[in-house]
Amino acid sequence: MAITTRAAFLFAVTAAFGLSSCGSILNNSSQDQPDEVVEERRSTIWDLFAGANAPDEIGSVNKYIWNASLDVLNFLPIQSVDPFTGVIVTGFGTPPGGGRAYRATILIDDPALDARSIKLALVTRNGPASADTVRAIENAILTRARQLRREDSRL
Repeated sequence: MAITTRAAFLFAVTAAFGLSSCGSILNNSSQDQPDEVVEERRSTIWDLFAGANAPDEIGSVNKYIWNASLDVLNFLPIQSVDPFTGVIVTGFGTPPGGGRAYRATILIDDPALDARSIKLALVTRNGPASADTVRAIENAILTRARQLRREDSRL
């Protein structure tokens, strides 16, 4: 029963992150201005290469936060990554010097280097991790991201 509850919780967290990114696709401008014709543009694979992205972005993901997330949570085994959508999913792992195993799902959904760019879901084997632990890890990731940007600007 406990394994089923944990699996359901992890599925719900993953589904919530996946569905939250779908909200920006909707186009409500046709409701605001019914007299105008709204032209919808289809995107293609070539749109990835069109235009010049800022040097600190991978797609629409901040590369410093991406790399800092992998650095800070290097004790967790990576299960899947997608740098274009900004999702990193890890398996259970124990931090050095710690006794509790954690599993993380990270969503980096903004190219800016600030706290609103990262969303972290942290789970222990007994349920969700405390809000203080999640906040401490988010702060560690953001601090490391700033260090990486500072090191990159020195080159």
